[in-house]
Amino acid sequence: MEISKIQRMKCGKGLTLIELLIVIVIVGVLAAIAIPTYSNYMIRARRADAKTALEQLRASQEMFRAERGRYANDGDDPPDAITVLRNTWGAPGATVGDYNITMVATSTTYIGTAAAFTSRQSEDTTVPLTINQDAVKTPANKWAK
Repeated sequence: MEISKIQRMKCGKGLTLIELLIVIVIVGVLAAIAIPTYSNYMIRARRADAKTALEQLRASQEMFRAERGRYANDGDDPPDAITVLRNTWGAPGATVGDYNITMVATSTTYIGTAAAFTSRQSEDTTVPLTINQDAVKTPANKWAK
């Protein structure tokens, strides 16, 4: 009887230090892979908001041109073309998510810009997303993703 008691005491039911360290290493490796992937996913998701806003801006400019034969420009009343488009044709607001939406327009051309203003979208602060009257989207690599 005494021998079986001793054997039961030797068979501990807890974790050894090595087992605990292995689990910590595995969790660390998974976190090292998951955190950057999640961060990139969030950057692309926030960028999608800016892309949608620029497409809305382009669509509202095309509706304006279809009705009036020219693009809304800064000479319109009120003197801000993007305000005219927001009030009547559903253009996006001045800010969408982490981006400021701006437009420079004449009666024959325009260029819409989405510039990031937060550090979490730092990739888009130096090179903003743009779209023009010919639906040329720059930079192409950011529009493709």
